[in-house]
Amino acid sequence: MLQIDCFTASDGRGSVAPPIKPGNAHGGPAPPHKLRQNDCMPSAKRPDLEYEDRRLATLSKLCLALPEATREDLGSHASFLIRKKTFVYFLNNHHGDGIVSVACKVMPGDNTALASTQRERFYLPAYMAHRGWVALRLDAGKVDWNEVNELVIGSYCLVAPKRLATVVMDRHTATEN
Repeated sequence: MLQIDCFTASDGRGSVAPPIKPGNAHGGPAPPHKLRQNDCMPSAKRPDLEYEDRRLATLSKLCLALPEATREDLGSHASFLIRKKTFVYFLNNHHGDGIVSVACKVMPGDNTALASTQRERFYLPAYMAHRGWVALRLDAGKVDWNEVNELVIGSYCLVAPKRLATVVMDRHTATEN
């Protein structure tokens, strides 16, 4: 069973501890005083995870509010799906890049435009950019969750069946007016 605890690294950033098996030389998970409450929170829905990254928890609330959306955990990453098609990825240190981000599908050409004009916030994620995906950094300053929500809804509408996409767009348009 996977166990993830959040720690405060010496540089002040949160990091994810490796799984600790019973009888491990490390002697079990870190004491509660080492947990960083700003980046982590208790996971009520995932009893196998003692603490979950706050950014992932907030992203989960946005994504799972959409019709038929599901979450699949992939180690320190998570994917959000609509009928077995991924519409959002939460990437945490993807291939050792040290970046925490949310990756979404966007309209053709928008990914390169965002990544080239706002390099400090957006980048082209490995293996996905050529399919129209862009990643927004969640570790580079204050996160604008309204902007994340716009990206999530746009990605959902590009991936979801037309009927569900129409429902979400109609609901989103009604809340903007």
